[in-house]
Amino acid sequence: MRGPIEQALADFRGKPQALGWQELPFFSGHAADAVARRVDERMAAGAQVLPPAGDIFNALVTTPLDQVKVIILGQDPYPTPGDAHGLAFSYHGKRRLPASLKTILAEMAEETGAPMPRSGDLTPWARQGVLLLNTALTVEAGKAGAHLKFGWSALTDDAVGTISRERPAVVFLLWGGPARKRAELIDRTKHLVIECGHPSPLNRLRDFRGSKPFSRANDWLAEKGMTPIDWRLD
Repeated sequence: MRGPIEQALADFRGKPQALGWQELPFFSGHAADAVARRVDERMAAGAQVLPPAGDIFNALVTTPLDQVKVIILGQDPYPTPGDAHGLAFSYHGKRRLPASLKTILAEMAEETGAPMPRSGDLTPWARQGVLLLNTALTVEAGKAGAHLKFGWSALTDDAVGTISRERPAVVFLLWGGPARKRAELIDRTKHLVIECGHPSPLNRLRDFRGSKPFSRANDWLAEKGMTPIDWRLD
């Protein structure tokens, strides 16, 4: 009998939006199944895994491979129940915005002249071709980083490498050390790589604000004849 994560993986493989992603080695080989079993084992042992199983692959389902124009890498989901829904940095909680997301949205508002969003739901970005992918798709309640070594990182590497090879022109927004390590997987003759510090307040250099990733991304997309992203949120 399948566990919840193995079932979520099977459901993902059956979605037509996932067709391009299914060809990644992570999914076509045995890596995805091994990670799903490991997470299911944690659930069987009593761990509360987040986000809900049905949301784990939301980033890939909402932004199919052939629609990716921008990619933003996060670390892992928010570890508080109800906050995460499968998109990096995106927030479904009822409390005030998480610090990193607040910094991101403040930069966006300053660049675009839009009001500071009240919502932290970044689904509108994902639907326009912004892949919001965490380097681990699961976490345990109250334990940030709990699944970073479970094998999910192979998916991140496969996704970045495949996007670099197969997509004609993509903006890679690499925020912070772990994301910037993936820069070596990207063909800079085809794509734009914008690197800067992480938006977290724990970043002592404070080198995210003022980096203008959103306007720089849109300027480049426009130069390539592509529709820029509407970064504004309600």
